[in-house]
Amino acid sequence: MNTLTTLLGLDTPPIAIAFCATAPAGVPRVDKAAPAACSYWKRAQAGEVFYTEAADQKGCPVGAHTHGVPLTDDDQKGLEGLVGTMVGLEYLTMAEIPQIPTRKGAFGVVVYAPLDKLPSVAGLAADVVMVRGNVRQLMLLTEAAQSAGVGSGSPTMGRPTCAVMPDAMNTQHTAASFGCIGNRVYTGLGDGEGYFAIPADKLAAVEARLAVVVRANAELEKFHQARV
Repeated sequence: MNTLTTLLGLDTPPIAIAFCATAPAGVPRVDKAAPAACSYWKRAQAGEVFYTEAADQKGCPVGAHTHGVPLTDDDQKGLEGLVGTMVGLEYLTMAEIPQIPTRKGAFGVVVYAPLDKLPSVAGLAADVVMVRGNVRQLMLLTEAAQSAGVGSGSPTMGRPTCAVMPDAMNTQHTAASFGCIGNRVYTGLGDGEGYFAIPADKLAAVEARLAVVVRANAELEKFHQARV
């Protein structure tokens, strides 16, 4: 069991996401394209290890955009149509669109795996670790990240949830999301749950401080309970 699950008592295992130029040996391609990129998070949380190609990421135009997937003219029209619908519903404004974090660099494949299983894939290192947890667990992660000097200086995100991943990768700081309605439909995210993205290179630092934060919170809870 990994450190995050042990310290936080997570019900859902954290996952590792790796962007690679080509498919790694021994890892199967996903057997079926999902309606949204975040759908793959759920499959990895259930224990699967697999990779996706660009075509597998196009079920949700917004997700394809945040992942940096190359878009054809038809794909671009689909993205514009979805964005137009969201703007028409006053869910987004056109001014917000350029501010949505997107992954930088060429797109090859994306590997998804439970955090515990990724090291078994030879030569593969994660780019970001995604944690799904309740508000208390995310509070502890936030405190640990701040203590480690890698906490986000931005507010917790809402929509789109998938943007939390490139935000963490681009800034090399943690990022949190309350989860958008699409993600909640595709992943079954509970009303009291959200996400926390950790740049993989910062994971050890966050884990080290998390052990201290969890212990401190347990003692402070006793202190506060005694005063009730």
